[in-house]
Amino acid sequence: MARRPYRRIRHVTLVSLLLLLLTVGLGPTPSSAAGADWWDPVARPTPDAQPGVTGEPFTGTNSQGDVRGFIDAHDHLFSNEAFGGRLICGKVFSTAGVADALKDCPEHYPDGSLALFDYITHGGDGKHDPTGWPTFKDWPAYNSMTHQANYYAWVERAWRGGQRVLVNDLVTNGTICSIYPFKARSCDEMTSIRLQAKLSYALQDYIDAMYGGTGKGWFRIVTDSAQARQVVQQGKLAVVLGVETSEPFGCKQVLDVAQCSKADIDKGLDELYALGVRSMFLCHKFDNALCGVRFDEGGLGTAINVGQFLSTGTFWKTEQCTGPQHDNPIGTAASAAEDDLPDGVDVPAYDSDARCNARGLTDLGAYAVRGMMQRKMMLEIDHMGVKAVGQALDIFESASYPGVLSSHSWMDLDWTERVYALGGFAAQYMYGSKEFVAEAARTKALRDTYDVGYGFGTDFNGIGDHPAPRGADTTDKVTYPFRSVDGGSVIDRQTTGERSFDINTDGAAHVGMIPDWIEDIRKVGGEDVVDDLFRGAESYLSTWGATEQHQASADLAGGRPAQASSSESNPVTSYQPDRAVDGDRATRWASDWSDDQWWQVDLGATHRVGRVTLDWERAYGKEYRVELSTDGVNWTTAWSTTAGDGGLDTARFTGTPARYVRVHGLHRGTEWGYSLYEVTVHSS
Repeated sequence: MARRPYRRIRHVTLVSLLLLLLTVGLGPTPSSAAGADWWDPVARPTPDAQPGVTGEPFTGTNSQGDVRGFIDAHDHLFSNEAFGGRLICGKVFSTAGVADALKDCPEHYPDGSLALFDYITHGGDGKHDPTGWPTFKDWPAYNSMTHQANYYAWVERAWRGGQRVLVNDLVTNGTICSIYPFKARSCDEMTSIRLQAKLSYALQDYIDAMYGGTGKGWFRIVTDSAQARQVVQQGKLAVVLGVETSEPFGCKQVLDVAQCSKADIDKGLDELYALGVRSMFLCHKFDNALCGVRFDEGGLGTAINVGQFLSTGTFWKTEQCTGPQHDNPIGTAASAAEDDLPDGVDVPAYDSDARCNARGLTDLGAYAVRGMMQRKMMLEIDHMGVKAVGQALDIFESASYPGVLSSHSWMDLDWTERVYALGGFAAQYMYGSKEFVAEAARTKALRDTYDVGYGFGTDFNGIGDHPAPRGADTTDKVTYPFRSVDGGSVIDRQTTGERSFDINTDGAAHVGMIPDWIEDIRKVGGEDVVDDLFRGAESYLSTWGATEQHQASADLAGGRPAQASSSESNPVTSYQPDRAVDGDRATRWASDWSDDQWWQVDLGATHRVGRVTLDWERAYGKEYRVELSTDGVNWTTAWSTTAGDGGLDTARFTGTPARYVRVHGLHRGTEWGYSLYEVTVHSS
């Protein structure tokens, strides 16, 4: 008994010594005010940016057992490592301290004249004071494209202010990297993605060291929804890894010829999953071998279109849209990027009535979508052209797969209900408070109908502007200090070095201004929109959880006997009815070239039937019915359309007992007959 005090003191001393060595090695040094509470670090770098938030972060769940908190569904923590490593200047963290982390690119000295990307994409001359710590005269700024906005202490402020989920999209673009004259590393896209994933885990370790060891920090990378819920319940920040790159798995196209295979896609998806990636974009900025993109506007659009040509040999191609959805108008404003085009090559003009990308979801793209489904990954549909999005949603609807995300307002908003109906999640870009509130109001009824929360996608360290200041004299300005949405924390102005940031006069200059921006939304739009945002983390995790738990329902028609009114005759290939239920998408049933044709399948016994999916070949039905029968003689119409457009159609209807299912074509969509690759029948 007498020796216990001595042994206890010795144990604490050894642990403290080891902890001190660890934290010194990683950068932070002891802070006299730190470590009093679980949310305060044991050691913080000195000097450093300060979060400007006091009070205990909320933990646990609400009375219904739901997690609480905001979600930033689209951010790029480490894009300073993308595009060759010199396009975004500054680091998320540095073991050498804040002055090393927050410094400008070498070529920006002495006056920013060589901040080429800024004026290529946004005009002007790019000039600015390059000095970072401690003055920050000109950056970070709401309209700066090339300066670090995700310093870790600013992310900490967002977390302390109520954010509980952060999607860190690993991002790059090999062509932009190759064109940009300043670079510090390879332009290979997957090499950059691997590096950014590695640094995400290094940031977690860096923050853990401040808080006393592995697992103790507030920044927690998660790989499943249950783990994410646990992190949020603890009051910490659940970080999900995503990917947003233009040519994933090397799937570029050159002169419309794919440069990858199905094997490349499988290998790439497996590698990303092993890195911890759980969501991704299939195309971004450039048309690739998987899908066509949603266009960019203005001078940026011209620059991206030039990049597409230099990468693929083709400019964007447009066509008239087939529905109310449309892509962004193609940017045709002059851009310095046009100087990179070969002599005699110009960016084409575009018909204002042709607003849709002619390139949709390719066969390889459909294979990638299904590969993501097999791995329970979530598909980001922003940046896909509306043609490609519609085809991807068709695939998801055919399987009732909920894993679809729109994270920053880049899909056509007419698709929002299809996303919600699947169980997917939608977030809005971080617009100014008035614009954000107006758009949130437009979709409020849908959120109420589907009982979902809302998210925002900041896209910090991306190539977009952020909310501008509304002015110190506005009548509904943010007043400092203010309370967090949960009421447990007090939020004052954020200070970094000699500069204090005020949302009224600085706008959303960096990610740490998220709590201030949300308070601005509350001032402009009231509590309802903020309440929906506070439910965002729960809705995102519900989508993720449903994606993980999804099980493909049994195909009642697979391999069953089929009949048809006719079958096209071909001496080489069979187009018999059973080809539509053989599970092979390379085979198909095809009818004679006339209207009023039918195809039917015998399920072998009476089943409850509530969903039929038709995978049309180019010869599709424009007007047709799905009919059901228990005896093969008496038929009832379960579903019909007069506006079939081919591709993948899913007919949903009230579950009905049936042994026989018939597709009855009344009017063809082409000069040929009716042709189906596959027909699947499901109970629900």
